[in-house]
Amino acid sequence: MVNDACFLSGLTKIETKDSNDKYQDAWRPKLILEYIQWNDIKPDVIIDVSGFIDLKIQAVSAYTSQFFNPNSTELNTPISSKNFHDSVLYRAKNFGRLIGTEAGEGFTSRQPISISNLDDLIRT
Repeated sequence: MVNDACFLSGLTKIETKDSNDKYQDAWRPKLILEYIQWNDIKPDVIIDVSGFIDLKIQAVSAYTSQFFNPNSTELNTPISSKNFHDSVLYRAKNFGRLIGTEAGEGFTSRQPISISNLDDLIRT
């Protein structure tokens, strides 16, 4: 759905208006990265998030009505289990392990990912 929406957003014959009723220019993102959540999918790119993983865990933990809350009386859902909460950290640590950092976030792309300089692929 996101890929289709991004394609359509670049068509000049589809007119859209902003919240002020002004027509918007056609625009299409150059790259769409899809976050890997449930499935064990090989990422096309892994981004080092080592400096932010603690903040991410805090953010996820703040949504106690949605995610794991040991005191909740709500029905269990796939994301309200302790296992899911723990998986946020261990998946990030595993992706980090694959790129030699503390934590990483994996993404896939339906289009080729390009760079301008081969040195951009080398971690210094």
